[in-house]
Amino acid sequence: MSSYETATRYFEQAANVMGISPNMRKLLKTPQREVKVQVALEMDDGQIATYIGYRIQHDSARGPMKGGLRFHPEVDADEVLALATLMTWKTAIVNIPYGGAKGGIAINPRHLSPGERERVTRKFVDEIHDVIGPDKDIPAPDMGTGPQEMAWIMNQYGKYHGYNPACVTGKPVELHGADGRNEATGRGVAILTRNLLEHHEHQLKGARIAIQGFGNVGSFAASFLHDMGALVIAISDVSGAIHNPKGLNIPAVIRYQAEHGSIEDYPAADESDNAALLASEADVLIPAAIGGVLTADNANDVRAKFVVEAANAPTTPEADAIFEKRNIIVLPDVLANAGGVTVSYFEWVQNRQHFRWDLQRVRDELDRIMIESFDHIRLIAAEKHVSLRVAAYILGIGRVGRATVLGGI
Repeated sequence: MSSYETATRYFEQAANVMGISPNMRKLLKTPQREVKVQVALEMDDGQIATYIGYRIQHDSARGPMKGGLRFHPEVDADEVLALATLMTWKTAIVNIPYGGAKGGIAINPRHLSPGERERVTRKFVDEIHDVIGPDKDIPAPDMGTGPQEMAWIMNQYGKYHGYNPACVTGKPVELHGADGRNEATGRGVAILTRNLLEHHEHQLKGARIAIQGFGNVGSFAASFLHDMGALVIAISDVSGAIHNPKGLNIPAVIRYQAEHGSIEDYPAADESDNAALLASEADVLIPAAIGGVLTADNANDVRAKFVVEAANAPTTPEADAIFEKRNIIVLPDVLANAGGVTVSYFEWVQNRQHFRWDLQRVRDELDRIMIESFDHIRLIAAEKHVSLRVAAYILGIGRVGRATVLGGI
């Protein structure tokens, strides 16, 4: 099943509960614009390389479109469309005034020098600058990109349209980025994990957490959860996994990873692997890496009572159905990892006002929005007798649908 088919299946589940007409379903699912461009790049050795870039803008009923830009060799139109669609529902679920978009270039950033990365980023902006902007579509970091790429986007966009830092979010703080943006997704995951457990009469303090993926999102989630008193018993990165049933010293692991480039051979833990991590004897499993890691083949191996989806689409529909039968509660990606786009919204607001918030204000506003959204979704789930995922889609689709009808066709 393709990425877009997966996203559409969840949409249809919610639409069935809501009783949405076929015509309205088609309108809500169809993207507003799909852009596919050639990105030609002169490499450091003088060779010419040609890549394909995408920007898919799904819906603008609730405001300018918003979504990340990823550099990854497996980027294709289907994946970008699926992620753009998810962004439409995600921004509506947390009730920020955006629609959904997504972009990417089918490229491996690890094979590029810093100069090549800069040139490919600027070349992509050259091709799409007329369809993005602070009132149209605001890119942000995603897999394979970060604050540096966003700084280049801002600079290149300004060459066409003049100075406007609100054209992109996730920028370095020195270039009008927001304090707390780097930590935002991981912090949101941690806050919602705490609230999910407390709602089900479990305490976060002493709860055992397994986190698959120790990049930006996974490491910040682990750090906040550790500070809140949880026991992070297993983590993984591209080098493998480590496990300590008594809990890992997360600040020490982060220092080790920074010094050695990975968590491989970390001394105060046992070596493990990804399959064992997903089947850890944990209270909460947090997939925080790539999509499609929880499938029909391994869903029955999961022993955690709760799954918090920090990654985009980490659970296939088949695995989701197994979890529902096994009474494993899944907090869906469209809410769980929405902290990043929420603080991107704060950055955009600050850029438009030419006014800076301090870190504490950013954190307070993020926590409020995430908790309010979670409470809204759990009430819908209880009222409609549906999963948290279906409840989240009902909330998001309902808000987008009402905005579409009120705005007029």
